[in-house]
Amino acid sequence: MAPHSKMKKALITGLSSFTGRYLKTELEAAGYRVYGSIYGSEAVGDDVTSLDLCDRGGVQALIDKVRPDVVVHLAAISFVAHGDVAEIYSTNIVGSRNLLEALADCEKQPTSVLIASSANIYGQALVDPIVETTLANPTNDYGVSKYAMEQMAHLWMDRLPITIVRPFNYTGVGQASKFLLPKIVESYKRGEREIELGNLDVARDFSDVRFVAKAYTKLLEKYPAGEVFNVCSGVAHSLQQVLSLMEEIAGYKISVKINPDFVRDNEIKVLRGSNAKLFKTIGSIQPRPLSETLNWMYEYPGA
Repeated sequence: MAPHSKMKKALITGLSSFTGRYLKTELEAAGYRVYGSIYGSEAVGDDVTSLDLCDRGGVQALIDKVRPDVVVHLAAISFVAHGDVAEIYSTNIVGSRNLLEALADCEKQPTSVLIASSANIYGQALVDPIVETTLANPTNDYGVSKYAMEQMAHLWMDRLPITIVRPFNYTGVGQASKFLLPKIVESYKRGEREIELGNLDVARDFSDVRFVAKAYTKLLEKYPAGEVFNVCSGVAHSLQQVLSLMEEIAGYKISVKINPDFVRDNEIKVLRGSNAKLFKTIGSIQPRPLSETLNWMYEYPGA
C-alpha cells in the first residue's frame, strides 16, 4: 500500500454516524485515507476530530489540517421527529455553510464535495416515481432545513465542485432503534408478541446502507459538479409488507397496536424515487432486495 503521504485524502463529516461507518469502508477500499469529524466526546485518533460544525473556527482549522481531496458531508440532525427545532436548523444549515466556507477558503481545493440532503424535501409529491426535477414541497422542519441547505449550497457552486444527493429511506445493521425498520427487526429478534406502530399503509423506498455507501463513493469518482441525484432502490414497500417479510424471516406473526402518538401530522403516504439519473452517471448498482437487508439485520448478532 502507498505511504499515507501519497494517498488521496477523504473527509467525512459525521464519520461515526450510521452511514459514515459504511462509507469509510468503501472509501478505504477505493484507496483513500479517511479523516472524519464526529460530534461529542467520543475517543478520537489522529484522523478523527471531535467537532461541532457550528464552531466556524473549528471547522476552518479542521479543513486547513486535512486539506482533503474529496469531502462527504453527512453530519446532520437526521431524525425527522427530533425535538429541538432550533438544533435542526442550526446544524443542517449553519453547520453546512461553515463547512463550505472553509473549503472554499482552503488553499487546496477538493475535486469533489458530496452533500447529503434528503428525499424529505419532496414532501407530498404528486408524481410516482419522484425524479430530481420534481418540485420541492417539504412538510416538516427536517425537510425544510435540508431544502434550505441545498439552496445555500448553490451559493458556493461557482467556487466548489458540489454534488447534492437526496437519499430516500435506507437501513441496515447499526441503525438506531428509534428508526422504524430497526425497531421492527429488533422486536422480532427479542421474540416480542406485540409492537406499537403508526399507519401501516405508509410506503417508503427502502435501500440497503451498503448500496448507499457504494453509490456515494462512485459519485465521488465521477464528480458531477452542480448535479442533484436521488439515491434509492426504485421500489416502495408499505409497513404491512415489511411486517409480512419479517414474519417469513422470524417464523411468527406479531400483533400490531396502532399508537396515535406515532402518526405524524402531514405524514407522507408514498415516497418512491427514480434512480435512472444516478445509474446513468455511475453505472448500474444492483440494489439489494429489502428481504435480504432485513434478514441481514435479523441474523446479525446482538439485541
